[in-house]
Amino acid sequence: MFKIDRASWIIISLVGALLLTMWAVFNRPDDVPSWPDTIEGVSFSPFRPGQSPQKTDFPSEEQITRDLELLADRVREVRTYSVEESLGSIPRLAAPLGLEVMVGVWISSDIDRNWAEIGTLRRLLAENTGNITGIVVGNEVLLRGEITVDQLSSYVDIVRSMSGGIPVTVAETWDVWLKNADLADHVDYVTAHVLPYWEGIPASIAHDYVFERYDNLRKAFTGMPLVLGEVGWPSEGRQRGGAIPSLPNQAKFLRKFLQQADTRGVNYFVLEAFDQIWKTDEGAVGRYWGIFNAAREPKFPFAAPVTPVPEWRAIAGFSLAFTVLILALLLRDSRGLVHGGRGFLVLVSYAISMAVVWMVYDYSQKYMTWEQVVVGIGLLLAAFCITIVLLAEAHEWAESIWNRRHALHRQLRVSSQGPAPKVSIHVPIHDEPPDMVIETLAALRRLNYANYEVIVVDNNTDDPDCWEPVERWCDRQDSRFSFHHVNPLAGYKAGALNHAMRHTADDAELIAVIDSDYIVDPNWLVDCTAAFEDANIAIVQAPQDYRDAGQSLFKSMIYAEYAGFFGIGMVNRDSRNAIIQHGTMTIVRRSVLEDVDGWSEWCITEDAELGLRILEQGHQTAYVPMSYGRGVMPDNFLDYKKQRFRWAYGSVLILRHHMRYFLSLSRSKLTAGQRYHFIAGWLPWMADGLCLMFNCIALAYSVLMVLYPHVFNPPEVMMSLLPIGFFVFKLSKMMVLYRWRLRANIWQSIGAGIAGLSVSHTIARAMLAGLHTTSIGFVRTPKLASGHCVLQAIMVVREEALIAVALILAACAMGARDDFYLTDTRLWMTLLLIQSVPYVSAVILSLISTFEKLPTRLFNDRPEDSLLGRMSESLARARQ
Repeated sequence: MFKIDRASWIIISLVGALLLTMWAVFNRPDDVPSWPDTIEGVSFSPFRPGQSPQKTDFPSEEQITRDLELLADRVREVRTYSVEESLGSIPRLAAPLGLEVMVGVWISSDIDRNWAEIGTLRRLLAENTGNITGIVVGNEVLLRGEITVDQLSSYVDIVRSMSGGIPVTVAETWDVWLKNADLADHVDYVTAHVLPYWEGIPASIAHDYVFERYDNLRKAFTGMPLVLGEVGWPSEGRQRGGAIPSLPNQAKFLRKFLQQADTRGVNYFVLEAFDQIWKTDEGAVGRYWGIFNAAREPKFPFAAPVTPVPEWRAIAGFSLAFTVLILALLLRDSRGLVHGGRGFLVLVSYAISMAVVWMVYDYSQKYMTWEQVVVGIGLLLAAFCITIVLLAEAHEWAESIWNRRHALHRQLRVSSQGPAPKVSIHVPIHDEPPDMVIETLAALRRLNYANYEVIVVDNNTDDPDCWEPVERWCDRQDSRFSFHHVNPLAGYKAGALNHAMRHTADDAELIAVIDSDYIVDPNWLVDCTAAFEDANIAIVQAPQDYRDAGQSLFKSMIYAEYAGFFGIGMVNRDSRNAIIQHGTMTIVRRSVLEDVDGWSEWCITEDAELGLRILEQGHQTAYVPMSYGRGVMPDNFLDYKKQRFRWAYGSVLILRHHMRYFLSLSRSKLTAGQRYHFIAGWLPWMADGLCLMFNCIALAYSVLMVLYPHVFNPPEVMMSLLPIGFFVFKLSKMMVLYRWRLRANIWQSIGAGIAGLSVSHTIARAMLAGLHTTSIGFVRTPKLASGHCVLQAIMVVREEALIAVALILAACAMGARDDFYLTDTRLWMTLLLIQSVPYVSAVILSLISTFEKLPTRLFNDRPEDSLLGRMSESLARARQ
């Protein structure tokens, strides 16, 4: 079922070998000094997963003993932070192991707790374990601003009076010491914290930075003993300036620091012995300062060279396997894809695989609560959805440029094997301008085809001034033209077409359908009916072209957007017999139409639904990449939105109705390629629906990040990079394909992009509505309607404008956070701004639509100069 040909295997192997080489080159181990057999000291918090001093859930003495035994052969001294509960037993438990202890007394704004800590210390000193080398009164209490210097000095004086000669100190960051030098008069030695990560210092120079601050302190406190109370680097967390938390950076920093500290004879305590899961006040990074992880396993090698990504072989292997799986799906029917296209898909697949595998790997290195697990699963599901859509976009990109199987298509020729088959042309109308309909019918009268009839069905038009002029015009024509006014008639457009079927001549073999605004080329039937000489052909479809692109800038932009589907998407689909039938410029074999019971009156996109039913019966279709008829486009943005809503909503109903065939739960003759193209074609619209839900969640989360900046942090960098990369990829694809396949210039491509983005919200609402409703009624696209004033244009896009403003304000509000300069915050701000682009586009296009006379240089009204008018020539040149 899943098969990759030999050429693709060669490309996969070459790219895989290249990437493995890059891993080996850029992931080379760094030779850094080995870890000493014994280090001076380490900060010791023996809490295990699930335990927390904040919940008064403390480790047992047995657990503390096991931790101390693990450290006894590696450390000379441990430093504690409190004597509360079982922590007060640490000196006693450490004494038999030969470990010295610098005891910490926790001081805060809670006066009762402070006195309780001092009282416990008094009892602990009375035990006289003989291994207490110092007492630390308070830990960064001045940095937190919980008490004043004078208050802290009073606590220090009290502790010194009861210490029995044991040195007493205060632990603060180096800058707090320099700002409060008088504090040194109350202590026996200075204990300073130097943590380069919090100051944004890159890991490569962080060890030198520590000793620069150490020398500054020595100059400021000449003659006093100096201890570096906390020195360390986190193995995980958010980037802070140039400081990147990672396991390799932690290993390299500590090993370099320890060598230099031993050389200089510095007293220090490494922060810290074990990862502390309960530390969330500092953000996620607070959990990851340990030498050992929470399971008491070493986090990095103490002697071997440090590899930036130790698990790179596993990452590369899983990426390769994932790539092969992706390509087995993408290349299962790739006979017409040249090597350039295969190589492109291989590179994209490798990039996606690497990103996804890295995300999973990165998450596997974290400690997560059940809430974070749920969020992580949600983010991975979102990444999976983005990946699926991105792969579909990449596949279309490759097939549009590198596929040799594009049928340029079939040699269209006038049949020479007998008389031309009779064609019954059906023109359904409802409340249309009569002059426009008569112009359409007059063009049909000029067809260079002898054997045809025209059946006009006006359904449910109440105003006789709309349909009676058309009836009178038809009455003046020969017998080929007939007019039917039916009111009431159920089934919308499908009902009108089924009515026309019931009045079709018995000898008609083909049924053609055009909309009431289409001016057809005289050679339309002569050229397009020739394909029916192939008995397997059931549908011949010509592009849905337009003749009013040069009337205004608004129409030029939406015309460019339409042209992308009819000039790129439909051509790609035709190579696998998977075209979407349109409700105009289409010809159907009558016998097939009758076999599938005509047009479905339950569906508001009856044309696409009929085409799918015909394909399910195993019939062939043909797409003619030439313009044979041109209609008119919506005259204002509201009508443009209504049209797109109907298309998107109808697609959901079709998907729901035919899902059993796509999943092979019911028998059909759909091929794998047809299933792929229909689902892949709907994926971008489904993504718009998911994007709307994502934006709502992103806005809510951004509010939480602004209100509670120390609790809620931006998502991981990769989580923001993936949707940003998807946006850039999709934009690049559009610009390339418009230039390559349609020969569009830059302004036409930009216009198409704005027009396409402008209806993203409309599509999203349609997709979500289609999931829980079954009918909203048929909303026709008005022809030759009036434009809107500026106020109307704003009201039309009030939802889009509100969401755009909300996203932009959220991005600006994120700039008020203290960490706005960090990479993950900036990427989140960028993502919010990118998410606002479709909504801003809607506002822009709606305003443009109000200026009907706004000149445009994108297009003129000459058919030969339009994107679809020169499609055959563009395809031929692209193929060459």
